[in-house]
Amino acid sequence: MKLTAKGHYGVKALLDLSLQPKYGPASVREIAKRQDISAAYLEKILMEIRRAGLVKSVRGSLGGYKLTREPKQITLGEILEAVGETITYLPHLTGEQLQVEDWVTDCLWRRLYQKLKESLYKITLADLYYDARSWQASLGEETNFIV
Repeated sequence: MKLTAKGHYGVKALLDLSLQPKYGPASVREIAKRQDISAAYLEKILMEIRRAGLVKSVRGSLGGYKLTREPKQITLGEILEAVGETITYLPHLTGEQLQVEDWVTDCLWRRLYQKLKESLYKITLADLYYDARSWQASLGEETNFIV
């Protein structure tokens, strides 16, 4: 699976929000600076994610974006879907291809696609949070908000 920058940045931004006290709000500029992403590009991504209902915008001087649900309730699949990432199985067999090897490999790719899709909808922001913290601890780093 190839993940576009848009998908990657969307996941990073929401993981950043999950690391905020009470899950936000955080301004686009703050997130962009911490994650080394263009603020203008991040704003567009967060607007798409907001339309999908995963974040909401908060107005005011202390406003920004915040998660609409707890990190354990937001899956990687939902985030990728919100920014337009497609996880699709592209069959390459036609009715004329009857070799057993082609059929077997096609079944294998179809099964792998299904497992990948299932996994993306099982992995949550909370899972990513604990992975990030474990990695930072293994390096002896202090907790920070850079993903």
